[in-house]
Amino acid sequence: MNDKFTILFDLDGTLVDTAPDLMRAHNHVMNQYGYPTKSTEEIRNLVGQGAGAMLGRSIWGQAKKEFGKIEDEKIKKEMVKEFVNFYGKNIVNESTLINGVKEFLIWAKKRNISMAVCTNKQEHLSIDLLKKIGIYDFFEYVAGHNTFDYCKPDPRHLTSVIEILDGDVKKSLMIGDSETDANAAKEAGIPIILLEDGYTEKNTTEIYHNHLIKDFIGIEKIVEKYL
Repeated sequence: MNDKFTILFDLDGTLVDTAPDLMRAHNHVMNQYGYPTKSTEEIRNLVGQGAGAMLGRSIWGQAKKEFGKIEDEKIKKEMVKEFVNFYGKNIVNESTLINGVKEFLIWAKKRNISMAVCTNKQEHLSIDLLKKIGIYDFFEYVAGHNTFDYCKPDPRHLTSVIEILDGDVKKSLMIGDSETDANAAKEAGIPIILLEDGYTEKNTTEIYHNHLIKDFIGIEKIVEKYL
């Protein structure tokens, strides 16, 4: 019998407040291509589905498919490449850990909880960010937007990682901040702890969740119930 417990974490807006650095990268690209810039608060509503989706939603206020309105594929690819390039070089200028994250990771590690990151950020950027902000070693696996042929809200993004960790879906928990995380967890049959002020346009009352938290202070009490 597998007694192992697994916790999956989203990255942007869950473990790390990355909005200030994402905003700078976003605005750098928008300035270059003649589109309006955004504030940090506006960026928080656009994150979660990858760089292309963020730029597309920023320009047209809709989802990734609207990015298709730029007919020139070359220009679209250039914009995403420029964003990733600039962001990669400036990934932890102003990004900070969400309150209580490190303390919780230490607590979970002491209890032999398996931990992994499931993010729609590109894998290499995710690993680089986790290393530079000092929490990479807590995780046994990092699955990014391009790790598999699918990503959140596809539940396989979560279930595949649990499988890789030799875990059990029935002994797993997701911690995220948006409907992308919540929908993936719901479909996978995994309870989700949702952060209140997430990177999403939606109100927390509109997003499926089992528990609601402001930050990671005191989250141990919730997790204990599942162990």
